[in-house]
Amino acid sequence: MADGDSVLRFENVGKSFYGNTVLKNISFSLEKGKIMGLVGENGAGKSTMMKILFYMDDIRTTGGYEGSIYLDGEKLNFSNPKDAINAGIGMVHQEFSLIPGFTATENILLNREFTKKSVIGKALGKKLSTIDMQAMRLSASEVIELLGVNLNPDMLVSDMPVGHKQFVEISREINREKVKVLIFDEPTAVLTESEAQILLKALRKLAEQGTAIIFISHRLQEIVDVCDSLVVLRDGELIKSVKREEGYSVADIAKWMVGRDVQHGKDKKAHKSDSGDFPGGDETLMEVRNLWVNMAGELVNDVSLDIKKGEVLGIGGLAGQGKLGIPNGIMGLMEAGGTVLYKGQELRLNEPRHVLDKNIAFVSEDRRGVGLLLDEPIYWNITFSSMQISGKYLNFIFRDERAMREAAQKYIDQLEIRCVSAKQKVRELSGGNQQKICLAKAFDLAPELLFVSEPTRGIDVGAKYLVIEALRRYNKENGVTIVMVSSELEELRVICDRIAIISDGRVAGILDAGEESAKFGLLMAGLNPEEELVSV
Repeated sequence: MADGDSVLRFENVGKSFYGNTVLKNISFSLEKGKIMGLVGENGAGKSTMMKILFYMDDIRTTGGYEGSIYLDGEKLNFSNPKDAINAGIGMVHQEFSLIPGFTATENILLNREFTKKSVIGKALGKKLSTIDMQAMRLSASEVIELLGVNLNPDMLVSDMPVGHKQFVEISREINREKVKVLIFDEPTAVLTESEAQILLKALRKLAEQGTAIIFISHRLQEIVDVCDSLVVLRDGELIKSVKREEGYSVADIAKWMVGRDVQHGKDKKAHKSDSGDFPGGDETLMEVRNLWVNMAGELVNDVSLDIKKGEVLGIGGLAGQGKLGIPNGIMGLMEAGGTVLYKGQELRLNEPRHVLDKNIAFVSEDRRGVGLLLDEPIYWNITFSSMQISGKYLNFIFRDERAMREAAQKYIDQLEIRCVSAKQKVRELSGGNQQKICLAKAFDLAPELLFVSEPTRGIDVGAKYLVIEALRRYNKENGVTIVMVSSELEELRVICDRIAIISDGRVAGILDAGEESAKFGLLMAGLNPEEELVSV
């Protein structure tokens, strides 16, 4: 492709770290006003490509990269990420980089604040000028309106549900001047299906206005729906580069990504006995009555449900309706009230250590904020909670480092965590591999009841299957009761026995996982599926 046809072009780009080749001979072009899908399993090389484009520190300090990159026909020679931003390249990262105590407006225009003209400002410099909040709010409102989302520009980020935080991140990048190329790294991973559709429409609008977009997503149907072209990476190599008009399906992409036909785990009843009963019979392990939770962006005001021993119970529903608040309230991470009985005895709410001592574990949806010690090694992250809560890996007062590393290696192998070794810092891993470590940490606690919230967020199609199978196997082989919260209904239907749908802060209904999708959709809308389907 000629230089004049492309806004961004990679030519034979490669990268090695200490003799280990992680990217090899990558070549592709991206045209102005087009959306290119970039897919691959965790560890395929997507993140390394983006680090090269921005010339981040771990590229610069390890010898740079091979090949050439061109922007508007000119060869790039960046010294740091700031050069890339100034050249018109922006990126919405998978992990948030927002200031919680600032409003949406203040985050969107951070370091680009509007100021009012004043005598003091003219005399002593811009630092003493007055910020023009009205103009900033107007600018933020315009970009929020472009996205088509209902987001209050004056709302504090700390008070927002996770989906709104993602829209603030996106708004900040869209609001920059002279953006030529925008990279979106898993932008819909934390969004509900309806929010994701809003975002995809916004991406098309941006493309129509001339912005070139690289869209990284593990939701392969979104790639099919919105992208003009597709680039597939596997093990650091470009496996496939194809345009939309050539035609491809979700199954095609999945096969190109993993090099094999991908299983989807449709045998959701496989972990039950032939009689269809749970391993614990009809015994109730936990009773939740009139639970309310004070969690920003989550409405939990009157949840009542029973959790059966040995089952996999799914909790679904639309964003903000309360599903995320339930485990956070029961585990004591958010202020909660009501009554929770565990094995017939009342669980003391608002006391996290009391809950953990009852052998109940939680994999949070906020893996970086709650789940991980980012600057500590993998083996420490996996085993630390077990050591702290139950004294595991301790010989008198000394840590058994060897036992900790051996335990971590078992989970690394089981969950196929892609890393250099158990000593590697968690911060250096991809988001999907960080999520697997959160799961391994919970498994190592050997709980009787495990809450998992959005366990496959940001995980590619192959790794998602591994995580679901790990949960299924853990339930079947150990008899552990699992409560899984997810925004993806089909994911819940794959693994769960029953699914509770939360609407307006309450349980709208609980259905067997095998029920038709329409019934779940009606419950999410606050309607009675039996009445509605009969009336049709």
